[in-house]
Amino acid sequence: MERKDAVMLKGKPVILIGDEVKVDQKASDFKVLAHDLAEKTLGDFKGKIKLIASVPSLDTPICDLQIKRFNDEASKISKDVVIIFISMDLPFAQKRFCQEFNINKIKTLSDHRDADFGVKYGVLIKELRLLARSIFLIDKDDTIRYVEYVKEIGTPPNYEAALNAIKNIVS
Repeated sequence: MERKDAVMLKGKPVILIGDEVKVDQKASDFKVLAHDLAEKTLGDFKGKIKLIASVPSLDTPICDLQIKRFNDEASKISKDVVIIFISMDLPFAQKRFCQEFNINKIKTLSDHRDADFGVKYGVLIKELRLLARSIFLIDKDDTIRYVEYVKEIGTPPNYEAALNAIKNIVS
């Protein structure tokens, strides 16, 4: 399914591939790659609360700020929560980025091979084969509890809303 006008890039609408994910639906499993090229799935984080952020590329200014902010926030969040960033960046580039900027409290995963996450979560940008900026909060039972599709890809997500959603699930 293609969704037109769901998000904008520099004020121009782009087409997202995949259905929009909604609160209270079951989270779809997906396949992505870790730094060592090992396949990772949603099931690898079973029993954890998962905050998944999709971003176009770690090497862009807003994504850079976003990953650093969540890396800083991770130390203040329950150990029951795992923060995962998914982009189309190659696993090697993600590893280099994390090492260079001391990103060590969150996981970065690559959707470059199959765009499986992008399609299943409705964030694959058809025109660019990048992921739209979004946040998904998934509880321990793999139910979606919070969703934000950032309307203008070049702007940050609502950090406070996402962090409050985590606090509501943890408490």
